[in-house]
Amino acid sequence: MAFNFDQWIDRHHSDSLKWQKYGDRDILPLWVADTDFRSPPAVIEALQQRVEHGVFGYGAEPNALIDVVIERMATRYNWRIEADWLVLLPGVVAGLNLCVRAFTSPGEGTVAPTPIYPPFRLAAKWADRSQINLQMRLKNARWTMDLAAAEMQLTGNEKLLMLCNPQNPGGTVYRRDELAAQLRFAQQHDLIVCSDEIHCDLILEPGLQHIPFATLDEDAGQRSITLISPSKTFNIAGLGASLAIIPNKALRQRFNDTRRGIVPSVDILAITAATAAWRDGQSWLDAQLDYLRRNRDWLCAQVNALPGLNVAPPEATYLAWISARLPDIPSPALWFEQHGLGFSPGRDFGDDGFVRFNFGCTRATLEEAVMRLERAVAAANA
Repeated sequence: MAFNFDQWIDRHHSDSLKWQKYGDRDILPLWVADTDFRSPPAVIEALQQRVEHGVFGYGAEPNALIDVVIERMATRYNWRIEADWLVLLPGVVAGLNLCVRAFTSPGEGTVAPTPIYPPFRLAAKWADRSQINLQMRLKNARWTMDLAAAEMQLTGNEKLLMLCNPQNPGGTVYRRDELAAQLRFAQQHDLIVCSDEIHCDLILEPGLQHIPFATLDEDAGQRSITLISPSKTFNIAGLGASLAIIPNKALRQRFNDTRRGIVPSVDILAITAATAAWRDGQSWLDAQLDYLRRNRDWLCAQVNALPGLNVAPPEATYLAWISARLPDIPSPALWFEQHGLGFSPGRDFGDDGFVRFNFGCTRATLEEAVMRLERAVAAANA
């Protein structure tokens, strides 16, 4: 089946957070991480059938989804998980916040890379926990953590290491030796590990394979909480269905105790969409990855030809982390917004010298965005 990722779907006056942000202003929204692509036909058909049923009462245990996840982890990652390890959540962000609250107490802290997806930082702030940031370094066109430098920062009160694999922003797909170094760091400092792996199916670089942190060895599994979701992969973020995979019974109990009565269960339409996406959406995903790869390659070539801009091609995700060092422009995100481009500001991730560019859009939208980018850079350098 052919899938048309060039199809323009007008989201201006829909309920889209992404497209409503700027109202009727002439600003292309290239910020929040959802794409402008229609979701897989299998997902739409499954939702239509469920809606046709017409009754939307409380849902029972989603056995079909659990079976799909168990099979997917086994076939894609050689990870044999058990049904009782799974905790359903209405979103990965809820999982990040639950991890901070379940595995740290007042006076204790967290450790996370920087720059990082803003909810990592906010989860610590909202729980009134400290956070030590491990600086990401650009080496051989890849963003990696400087674990050696982090040793001097630790106080001994840290209890939770928060990882993002693939990395957001930056798009790094961590190799086994890099994950092993992260595991040794966690072991040396007796840290529980929360691993956000929501982008694990969006691997763009040929030959690379996502490796779940928990699969490194038995200790990695027993000290970790892995967060996954089909939301980014299949563009169903508005249907919140995510899972925490927690092999350790004691950690799972603490996690569930913290969530009880506060974080709701996953609604039945979200479960329907997630099940159909992971079970029947692979051909659509393969086609989307080809399209995103072409978008990435073209975008990075255009960006790196502009004075003052630089981007390392992301190995995964549809999010480009662009260094924008423009003369006399203290906030590049604001400057670009004034020139019709709505990027995610780098300051939200920990570095105001960057912007995050969502290239999960039609090629026509991407080409218009690059034309505006060229004009903005020319104006800054005039």
